[in-house]
Amino acid sequence: MHALQFTAESSSNGVRERDFTVGDVPGVLWSPVPGDDPAPLVLMGHGGGSHKKHRSMAGRARLLVTGCGFHVAVIDAPGHGDRPRTALDEQDIAALRTAQAAGEPESPIVVPYNARLAQLAVPEWQATLDALQDRPEIGADGPVGYLGIGLGTAIGLPLVAVEPRITAAVFGLMWPDALVEAAKQITVPVEFALQWDDERIPREDALALFDAFASKEKTLHANAGKHIDFPRFEADSAVRFLARHLGRAVASTA
Repeated sequence: MHALQFTAESSSNGVRERDFTVGDVPGVLWSPVPGDDPAPLVLMGHGGGSHKKHRSMAGRARLLVTGCGFHVAVIDAPGHGDRPRTALDEQDIAALRTAQAAGEPESPIVVPYNARLAQLAVPEWQATLDALQDRPEIGADGPVGYLGIGLGTAIGLPLVAVEPRITAAVFGLMWPDALVEAAKQITVPVEFALQWDDERIPREDALALFDAFASKEKTLHANAGKHIDFPRFEADSAVRFLARHLGRAVASTA
């Protein structure tokens, strides 16, 4: 088992940011200041072509930390952020760019690419969770949630399917092809978002993935607009959802 090693630290506006590694996997942990008391942990998965400190990750983390007092952790997916790409990664990315330029469907490339990354990333996330729960401010018995859109769903959904420590999850914007069987294994509360006019992921495909979850409590958010129009207010909804299921109150912004 690899221990968590902190490599850098900074604080601003009530949020402490600590870079870490678990083995050769780099990550970042955002926490309240001072953050010594135990609090729930939210694992976040970044989008495709993105990284652990992308502005969307930092923004959502700040909402979760300042609004609910959560700890929030993100790791770079294989071939993303500070992790090197393999020759196979480069091949898949080049094929995707070619398909996009030609106006061809992306799913025949993205679905197997994401599935390959998920096979690598799920055990990395489990090792990271082991290491994070060794921290006294998180602990082995505290609640754990998951939030990931796009690639964050492609990796997070199979993670939640096999990881009993995660008790609530937010997903969205992903094809069902490689994920339906894993979704059938998920029984924890789920919030799922799709874009009604998504030009990349057909509406019926997104609905099929939502339908596959075995959760007794699952909520569908369908927003008008294309893939890129995914609304920022869904981040606020995710915070409320995770706060409700991980036992925290959301601080008033009034």
